[in-house]
Amino acid sequence: MELRHLRYFVAVAEECHFGRAADRLHIAQPALSHQIKQLEAELGVELLTRTTRKVQLTPAGQRYLDRARAVLASVDAASVEAGRVARGDVGRVAIGFTGSATYELLPSLARVLRRDFPGIELDLKGEMLTPDQVTALVEETLDIGFLRPPVREPGLVVQVLRREPLIAVLPASHPLTDRDTVRLADLRDEPFICYPSRHRSVVYDAVFDACQQAGFVPSVVQEVGETSTLVSFVAGGLGVALVPASVRHLQITGSQYRPLAGTTREVQLAAATRVDDLSPHVAKVLSRAHSLLGGPR
Repeated sequence: MELRHLRYFVAVAEECHFGRAADRLHIAQPALSHQIKQLEAELGVELLTRTTRKVQLTPAGQRYLDRARAVLASVDAASVEAGRVARGDVGRVAIGFTGSATYELLPSLARVLRRDFPGIELDLKGEMLTPDQVTALVEETLDIGFLRPPVREPGLVVQVLRREPLIAVLPASHPLTDRDTVRLADLRDEPFICYPSRHRSVVYDAVFDACQQAGFVPSVVQEVGETSTLVSFVAGGLGVALVPASVRHLQITGSQYRPLAGTTREVQLAAATRVDDLSPHVAKVLSRAHSLLGGPR
């Protein structure tokens, strides 16, 4: 028995006429009659009663028609589903976001993906440090990581999406908030809130490099792993901080953001995926991220 036998039988059962069914299927009537007889022989039951004037279903034929329609509908649905998977319209994507991307890229990307690809299931993980994302990508618990390069893992492909400057985060009561921009040298005597030094994160290194270029080493009074906590500590008056410019999308009462004057230090935001991951739905997510951020600049 083949699927065509089911399609032939359904056509005859619905038309109740071999001639009309043959026209519908674009085959010769004798061939169609022969195929139905083959099906009945295979099953060992009579599905149709035939007279010179009409064709009728037997009770067994009626039950078989119900099952045949269900089987064919399932096969057709499987074909449609396979096509959607091949086009990347369905699937599951686990995505990690570094701290600053959590507050800017995550909301906008999630909205776009929900609108354009409702069949893609999203597993979003915010506030992930770059080393944690690299580990998760290698272990295949993440499919895409939006992180801070450099990344020296040979099994990953890293595409830079953009470059952004460092900006200052100050307590709202700080005297420097009266200025439109802040010179880094003016922060030399301030206590600093920083990302963890044990990971030697890109932003941590960028902050220290920028401060050293301004002629001082920052006095770190607190290290925190989450950007929201870092800005909250600044808002609480515990110190100042330098963060990527995209963090300004995180608005916490008691904190103020100011551009830095006199420094050109930037950090990159990149998308990392596994070298061997050719999933079309992952490619679609990356394409949308490129569109949202406008590529490297």
